[in-house]
Amino acid sequence: MMITRRAFTAALSLTGFAALAGFSPLRLVTDAMAQSAADIAKPQSLPDMALGPANASVTITEYASMTCPHCAAFAEKVFPKIKSEFIDSGKIRYVFREFPLDIKAAAGSMLARCIAKDDAPKYFAVIDLLFKQQNDWVAKNTTETLARIGKQAGLTQTQVEDCLKDQALLDKIAADQKFAAEVLKVQSTPTFFINGEMIKGEQSFEEFSKRINSLLKS
Repeated sequence: MMITRRAFTAALSLTGFAALAGFSPLRLVTDAMAQSAADIAKPQSLPDMALGPANASVTITEYASMTCPHCAAFAEKVFPKIKSEFIDSGKIRYVFREFPLDIKAAAGSMLARCIAKDDAPKYFAVIDLLFKQQNDWVAKNTTETLARIGKQAGLTQTQVEDCLKDQALLDKIAADQKFAAEVLKVQSTPTFFINGEMIKGEQSFEEFSKRINSLLKS
């Protein structure tokens, strides 16, 4: 689904932050563009959150939704192995991009951006925490749990509320989501691009390892 002001307001105002009603309409990407490896490599509205060297010969770009259970399973079971084997050794670059499938996912992505700012390792730590606590903040008490996570990361209640009322940030997440859907043809999460090649759905570490090692040898 595409993020809208009305849906975002309705979803979060049920559990707090009533001031979200003042959101203005989203700015959306409208230019028709063709998909290419260059389109995938280039960040759009938001700067990329990435681990690993910028000049790595292999780049994995993941599009994920913070409320997606398959994304959470991948983050728990597969990503740590990829990180240990390929990212920490400097063999690949790993880029994480937000593709919220619902309003709560957008809120989780906004909080992660506000907590981490430009600190990529911190961002990855926050999204890991959000995935691990997914059942808590998605199924119930969304804003209360997000506020608690924000406070644990050093934000005040006011800062968390200001974050979730940040129209410019929501606009950028919505624009990047629209670009990924319309230009890159991302339709579900998780979706991965390995050096531009799309891979849909949760994959095993063995599958990633086979593809990565093949590219490293070429």
